Amino acid sequence: MSEHRRKPPQPQGGGRAAARRGVPGTSSGRRAAPRGATGSPSGSYGPSGDEDRPYGGRAEARRAAQRSVGSTGGGRRRGAEGAGGAGHGGGGRRGTGGPGGGPGRGRGRGQEPPKKRFIDYPRSNKHGWRKLVPSWKQVLGSVVAFIGVLVGIAGIAYAMVEIPDPNKAAQAENNVFYWDDGSQMASTGGEANRQNIEFDQIPKSMQNAVIAAENASFYEDKGVDPMGIARAVVNMAKGSETQGGSTITQQYVKNMYLKQDQTLSRKARELFISIKVGAKVDKEEILAGYLNSAYYGRNAYGLQAAARAYFDVDAVQLSTEQSVFLAAMLKGPNLFSPDGGLGANASAEANTARATKRYEWILDRQVETGSMTETERAKVKGFPKPTNRKSTVAGQTGYLVSTAKDYVANKLNIPAEELEKGGYKIYTTFDEKKVKAMEKAVKATRKDFLDDKARPKTDKNVQFGGASVDPKTGAIVALYGGAGHDKGHYSNNADTRGVPVGSTWKPYVLAAALEHGTVKSDGRPISIKSLYNGNDKAIIKDQNGEPIKGPDGEPFRQKNESDRAWGPVTLDKAMEQSINTPFVQLGIDVGLKKTQEVAASTGILESSFDKGNMDNASFSLGTSTPSAIRMADSYGTFAASGAHHEPFSVTKVVKDGEELPGFSKPKREAAMDTDVADTVTKTLQNVVKNGTGKKVADIGFPVAGKTGTTDKNKSAWFVGYTRELSTAVTLYRTDPAKGELLSMNGTGGVPSIHGGDIPAQVWKDYMSDAMKGVDPEEFPEPGPIGEIVGDVPSPTPTPTETEETEEPTEEPDEPSNTPSSPPPSPTESCKPWDPTCNENGGQDGGQDGGQDGGQDGGQDGGTSNSPEPPNGGGDNGGGDNGGWLGGVD
Repeated sequence: MSEHRRKPPQPQGGGRAAARRGVPGTSSGRRAAPRGATGSPSGSYGPSGDEDRPYGGRAEARRAAQRSVGSTGGGRRRGAEGAGGAGHGGGGRRGTGGPGGGPGRGRGRGQEPPKKRFIDYPRSNKHGWRKLVPSWKQVLGSVVAFIGVLVGIAGIAYAMVEIPDPNKAAQAENNVFYWDDGSQMASTGGEANRQNIEFDQIPKSMQNAVIAAENASFYEDKGVDPMGIARAVVNMAKGSETQGGSTITQQYVKNMYLKQDQTLSRKARELFISIKVGAKVDKEEILAGYLNSAYYGRNAYGLQAAARAYFDVDAVQLSTEQSVFLAAMLKGPNLFSPDGGLGANASAEANTARATKRYEWILDRQVETGSMTETERAKVKGFPKPTNRKSTVAGQTGYLVSTAKDYVANKLNIPAEELEKGGYKIYTTFDEKKVKAMEKAVKATRKDFLDDKARPKTDKNVQFGGASVDPKTGAIVALYGGAGHDKGHYSNNADTRGVPVGSTWKPYVLAAALEHGTVKSDGRPISIKSLYNGNDKAIIKDQNGEPIKGPDGEPFRQKNESDRAWGPVTLDKAMEQSINTPFVQLGIDVGLKKTQEVAASTGILESSFDKGNMDNASFSLGTSTPSAIRMADSYGTFAASGAHHEPFSVTKVVKDGEELPGFSKPKREAAMDTDVADTVTKTLQNVVKNGTGKKVADIGFPVAGKTGTTDKNKSAWFVGYTRELSTAVTLYRTDPAKGELLSMNGTGGVPSIHGGDIPAQVWKDYMSDAMKGVDPEEFPEPGPIGEIVGDVPSPTPTPTETEETEEPTEEPDEPSNTPSSPPPSPTESCKPWDPTCNENGGQDGGQDGGQDGGQDGGQDGGTSNSPEPPNGGGDNGGGDNGGWLGGVD
């Protein structure tokens, strides 16, 4: 042994040999003797005298350990159940081996260590909830494994996906529309108007505008842009103008190769095809393909078709302004085309405002991205005006198609642009004969009534609208939307929101009183024989009986059309004569909120309520603006004895040979008590028989209806029904440039227009044809309802069925300042619409409303604060298109 590894001094009592011989008094080396071998009473865990123990040799210890392997107790055990005997190794960590055992060097755990697992989870060396907490190694390993699996799947998907043939993938079908009897009505949409051009025919101004707006990193990215997606999400959250989240490559792939369904598989396929296209297809080819496949509105697919549709030029001739305009259309023509689109928020005015904002943003974006200098930006002119839209769909068909498309897009929750790609078979509720009958009725009245050459200041831009609904189902069977798309009128007059309905609103006030009662009846239903003050300039009181104050602090007085002293008048008589003061006070007594609830239960959309007057007395006079479709459907609730069905225009849609779900008929809903609805009907029958609706009294079958004329004679309505059919007709005049309603005073060569003359005449002519072959059902007699409230009426003369000395009058929201014309002498022949001509003598005067220059429903002497109809207008004065479905406000 070397000098630096000297043996320790040997004890005198012997050495290793002595230890082997078991000489008493010698130490066995590194281990204390087991408790059983030494006879120590302290046991194997007591003091062992290790500190006084001399060292033994390493060789000895090694040999002892080898001998202990074969023993039962083994050197790696913690003690062998007490003392080590013959054949048992030492029990302690540093004890002496028993006889036949020798010294051991085991760890002494008392049990075999657990076998190692490939994944130690739950963790074996932890207890309780800690067993379930993975270690950092396990977490890191899981993440790495997950990423590896994703990368592997992505690699396989990328290898397997192929770029489809664009010439085959981009083909599309037309949309086919059918009448209610299954015969074909029209075929539209598809991509027949696509014209592909080469990249060198795309002007640089168009390239720059599209890249700046849609994908500024187009020439650098690999087909997808994760940062662009994140940026778009952030901008949308902030509500600011956005560059698209999808790259131009992705949009090109979506347009050319894929269906437009919003599914995870389609999105994944789009991603992988985009990556492969970005890697294998030239950028110029991708940009040209995108611009050739995109939809720009006006049924134009591709840049060349769009340039022709909007500006009547070839794509290569597009100016900077025109290029930026078309780039703005790529955001979605349904909401950005100045023509307007489908939905409540897609009027021509709203779209033009959005498109103008987008136009300016794209120009600023080009400066930001460096494709245009500040100097060049300053030279760019304002938003360009497109040419007049052309349509191959004539007459009412365009409005029927747009109504059905709106319904389908709403039900399927798909963009209008996707629907335009075609392939849908759409079966509608429209009855061809009834549609033609309504168009015929409007044309006949228009011919007799209007002469825009002789009276251009008063007879131009007069609009008719109408809709007819089956009360038992809600099916829209006919409508009149205007002169026709082929005539340049694209707004659907049957579906406007912006034309106040006037006194046709009064039945909702009456229904609310019949159902919910008033403060005068402690909430108990009241009778139509209840009495209210019908005098002109009656003071309107709040529910506490205190006069409502006007803006000048004086009591608010409601104005009627005439100063006739009606005195206390029953509600059915007030409805018959369309007297304002009783219904303004009744609305307050019932609670305007109750009237709103009743109207909504019959299908009137809350979005069409006059928000500016919902808490004012004038709300009861019809300042709200439902569409003709909604009014016809709503009155259908009275016709059906309180049962309401939502209006619908499509019964079935087929795509790729399969019928799509979601087009079952709307369910019946109980809107009001049967006796309430039937009592309203009985009251409206009297309006036709003895009141302002007498023009239709001789139609030959049971009818009920109400007239309506509004503020400054800006609109006139007649809404009426049988048990089989409910129809609304509206007449109004607009300023096409501003989209505002104009007064019809002087229109048709007469001082003023009322719901009881021209609209009633159109209604009568249409219903006479539409009801042919129908066995009309009598209206049910209502049961007794409500208690009579109010004072005993004074004995004042009132018009009756036999009294012809004074015709019933309609009360407008605000009377004209023009003096009433004296009644003409009876003539042998009158035009059916002429309100100043009455074969029985007398003047069918009056209007529906009555504010004497008043404010909020008629304060005497104040400044008129009647609201202008919201968004009223559209191209050629169509109003705010898209009202009947509600849509996005």
